[in-house]
Amino acid sequence: MKHNIVMRLIIFAVVICVSLFVGFVAFVHWADSPRSIEGEGALFSIAKGASLVSIANSLHEQGFTRSPLYTTLYARYASYSLKAGTYRLSPSYKTSEILFRLHEGKEESVRITIPEGLTVSKTARLLETEGIVSADAFIKAATKTALLAKFSIPASTAEGFLFPDTYSLHYHMDAEQLVSLMISNFFTKTAALPGVPSDVETLYKKVILASIVEREYRLIDEAPLIASVFTNRLAIGMGLQSCATVEYIITELQGLPHPTRLLAQDLEIDSPYNTYLWAGLPPAPISNPGLIALSASFAPLKTNYRYFRLSDVTTGQHIFTRTLDEHVEAGRMLYLKKKAGR
Repeated sequence: MKHNIVMRLIIFAVVICVSLFVGFVAFVHWADSPRSIEGEGALFSIAKGASLVSIANSLHEQGFTRSPLYTTLYARYASYSLKAGTYRLSPSYKTSEILFRLHEGKEESVRITIPEGLTVSKTARLLETEGIVSADAFIKAATKTALLAKFSIPASTAEGFLFPDTYSLHYHMDAEQLVSLMISNFFTKTAALPGVPSDVETLYKKVILASIVEREYRLIDEAPLIASVFTNRLAIGMGLQSCATVEYIITELQGLPHPTRLLAQDLEIDSPYNTYLWAGLPPAPISNPGLIALSASFAPLKTNYRYFRLSDVTTGQHIFTRTLDEHVEAGRMLYLKKKAGR
């Protein structure tokens, strides 16, 4: 009798164990399987300091995994460290595959082109629109004293040194890391340019000049000519009289829309950036110039030109002249040509 009871208990225990094992295997198979076979990829972000439990819950709530419990247990069993960042995941991935991706830390990257001639604020807005970094954080990083000192930039902002280029970036990047990347790229790309100044102060002045040239030229072969005009004016203490500097005052300093054309009253705005009122360079760059403008400003052509005026609105071509009389005459001829064309 006792023997039968013992055998029944053993059989019962075996059945329970087998049932539990089968149930466990079934649970693991179910929990690790893809949430959806045809699921499309989507972005998933892990904030710095997020706990494993909160990450597991987020993965489940956003439709990537079946079980937060299994996700948590598997990550702990595999000793995974889930990295902060933004990733492209799909509910067609197994949970174990998703966790490996998060442990590996290969964030989703996006190629962003920063055009030549943008200011810090416009660059910040572009990056925020693309989801890379908040505009406020980027501007704050671009004005951080310690970061500027690291690159020996003698200014209160990185304006002029945020090199325009195509970058492979991550979503929700650290702002200081991104600003450092762009400044480092500036020094890397300009190192081999002819005429690049070796001392910081001269380099900064050349960057200011390049930032104006960037906003003035449209045809590549005219950039060195425009740089030569401004260089010649600086040499004799003549005002640069650049419309780009006045537009900078209106759009950046005053925060107004870009004007369709400048009025006489605009040229009288009291600002150290107004090159119609004051001779010499403005106190800081007015944009972030590209290689063409930088190259033209580092080694401007040797010419006798001191004036230039737009001759073709469509192409952006200019007429370059040596004297005020030639400048006025060029304007008169353009007027007569335009009138005759009507």
